[in-house]
Amino acid sequence: MKSSLVILYHREPYDEVVENGQTYYREKKSPNGILPTIKSFFSSAEQSTWIAWKQIAPKQKIRFQERMSFDGNENATVRRIPLTPDQVKNFYHVTSKEAFWPILHSFPWQFTFESSDWENFQDINKKFAAAACEDAADDALIWIHDYNLWLTPYYIRQQRPNAKIIFFHHTPFPGSDAFNVLPWREEIIDSLLCCDVCGFHIPRYVENFVSIAQGFREIEIVKKEPVAKEFTPRGTALAVPEMTSQIRYKGQLVHLGAFPVGTNVDFIRSVVDKPEVQKRVAEIKEEMGGDRKLIISAGRVDYVKGTKEMLLCYERLLTRRPELQGKINFVVAVAKPATGMRIYRTAQSEIERLVGKINGRFAKLSWTPILLFTSALPLEEILALYAAADIAWITPLRDGLNLVGKEFVVARGGKDGVLVFSEFAGAAVELPDAVLTNPYADSSMDAAIDKALAMSLEEQQARMGRMYEAVKAYDVDRWAKELLGAAD
Repeated sequence: MKSSLVILYHREPYDEVVENGQTYYREKKSPNGILPTIKSFFSSAEQSTWIAWKQIAPKQKIRFQERMSFDGNENATVRRIPLTPDQVKNFYHVTSKEAFWPILHSFPWQFTFESSDWENFQDINKKFAAAACEDAADDALIWIHDYNLWLTPYYIRQQRPNAKIIFFHHTPFPGSDAFNVLPWREEIIDSLLCCDVCGFHIPRYVENFVSIAQGFREIEIVKKEPVAKEFTPRGTALAVPEMTSQIRYKGQLVHLGAFPVGTNVDFIRSVVDKPEVQKRVAEIKEEMGGDRKLIISAGRVDYVKGTKEMLLCYERLLTRRPELQGKINFVVAVAKPATGMRIYRTAQSEIERLVGKINGRFAKLSWTPILLFTSALPLEEILALYAAADIAWITPLRDGLNLVGKEFVVARGGKDGVLVFSEFAGAAVELPDAVLTNPYADSSMDAAIDKALAMSLEEQQARMGRMYEAVKAYDVDRWAKELLGAAD
């Protein structure tokens, strides 16, 4: 039976674990992201297929199981496209991360054309498209995720002229100065113009896409409207007052929209409210000392995350204000990159070097300036840290959205605390009550952390309360429903 919903995502919906020679399929370690929401639509459809890639060695190919039922549901099939280690390396670790990633985040000087493999990228996108067309019913909804599958809409449209295609861009969509560095820019734009719906996190990314498309193709602007009330229209780095919502190209009407991914508010609150997590919150506060401010920063090792700039600002803080030495605990949790991600090795070394330098310069017998964690912390531990912290310091140089800031707000329950947040994180236009800062400017970063440390409880409560309401209003379920509803 053909599927009414086909989801194309580079990740499988579960973790595959081998223990004692047996293969088990388990829930993802961090179930608070978008995967549970996507999976809920996947498992509730009349008939559905989830298409992902799976790396296999040549000797595994004979016994490779391409199709599997999802959670015992025979109507929900996970279809894995087998890729060799070399295909994965060139598709994901090199072309996606070394060619596309720096462009998407407006770091064109990090772009490496010589190491990218465009033919391999095309081939894998064709494999995804062929699998989708094979499994999709005539009236199916085909939901494609992120830049790894940029070309898939075009290949599907060639085979299925009447398919209903939704594409969601999880990363930033940059301005023309960065995007047009890509030698394959026109093929990418042509593919996205094949979609029925093309969704981005915020209005700025929509307008970036439209501007680039206009520069290469004669597109018709069908509809433009003021941005929704959820978004700050003016005054921040990524704000725009109005957004294009429909364009037409070669007879194809493309619905455009800003659909910021939200958090699973109820789930996060249920974890934070567990007695064992509340006990851990109390333990953290006691371990850190009741009279000390606790600052938390969380993310992963990546040069776009601004960890180096944040650490340098912290060093300046301790130098500028020596009275704070011994009065602040700073926890930095940056998960190491996956094996094979060579572009992040330098970033990780730089972080470790800076932490060592700062600790060596300011440490006392009773106080370590920075506690660095480079292994991914369990969900309950990181949420306990958010709930215990006075300040979350999240200042990426560029980020498509950034859910960490939203998760901190939810973990605090909207009661108090301060979020120091980068203007260049997409979620900044949703959270104007954060202490917004420009991570490229030392003076802006210094002023932001000073303001956060000095903020009164009354102001914290007012700001955090408004942010909590904003995060609750646009949660992850609303993201999915509005995105899928745009195709009707």
